[in-house]
Amino acid sequence: MKEKLAQCTTEGSALLAVNFYNFETLKGLLLAASATESSLILQLSESSLHYLGIRPAVAMARAMLMEYNVEGWIHLDHGSSLDVVRKCLDAGFDSVMIDASEQPFAENVRISGEAVRIAEAYGANVEAELGYVAKLGQDQSAEPTAAADASAFAEATGIDALAIAIGNAHGFYKDPPNLRIDRLKEIRAVTRCALVLHGSSGIPDAQLQEAIRAGISKINLATETKNTFMKKLQSLLADNEEIDLRKIFPKAIQEVQALITRKLEVINL
Repeated sequence: MKEKLAQCTTEGSALLAVNFYNFETLKGLLLAASATESSLILQLSESSLHYLGIRPAVAMARAMLMEYNVEGWIHLDHGSSLDVVRKCLDAGFDSVMIDASEQPFAENVRISGEAVRIAEAYGANVEAELGYVAKLGQDQSAEPTAAADASAFAEATGIDALAIAIGNAHGFYKDPPNLRIDRLKEIRAVTRCALVLHGSSGIPDAQLQEAIRAGISKINLATETKNTFMKKLQSLLADNEEIDLRKIFPKAIQEVQALITRKLEVINL
C-alpha cells in the first residue's frame, strides 16, 4: 500500500478508501471494485472491530478480496491508541491510522512517530491526522491545516500519509462543503507523503476531482455507505413480513454497489 499511494502521489491519482461494517457492505464494495477493475482500500473503525472482531474481520476481508479478484488493502481508520495499532498490525492489517489530532502538536508528533516505529517491523503504511477535521456532532467551521505545520509534522514523524483539514468534515455536512484547494496546493508543495481527504460523503464530484488534481491521493468514504445500506433496508422492511434475510439483504447490497461504482467512476476520472 505504501508503494501504491506513492505512485498515486506521483501520478496525481487517488485511491478510494471505504469503511465496511458487515458481510453485506463488504460484498457491495467488492462487487463495485471488481466490475470497474479498481483497487480499493477496505477500512475498519474501532467500532466495527468491536462488532466483528479483529481477526474475523481481517479473515473475511482477505477471503473476499480473493473471491472477487480485487487489488486491495485493509486499513485501520482512526486508531485511538498505540495498543490498537499493535493489535491490528499483529492481525495482518496492511495499513493503520493513528489519530492523535486532538492532542497538542508536540504530543501528536510523539504518538504518530511511535506508530511509525511500531509499523516498521510489519512494513505497514501509517497515516496520521493534523488539523481539525470535525467528527460527528462537532463544529464544522474551523481553520484548515497550516502548510508549515504539515511540513514539520511529516518530517518529524516519518509518516506515509497525512489526513489534513481543508474544509472537510466527518458525517453529513450542515452547510454545502467548500474545500480549500488553495491550502491543499500549499501543503502539497511542502510535503512528500500522501495526502488524505476524510469526510468525502456529500462533497460534490467536481470538488473531489479538483482535490485529486491538487494533490489528494486517498479519499475516505464511510457515512454515505452505511446510510445507503440502512435506508434501503428500512424501505424494504416497511410493511414486509419476509423473515428470510437472504431475500432482503441482496437489494441493499446492490444499493451499496451502485454507490461505490459511481464514486469509483468519479475518483478514477
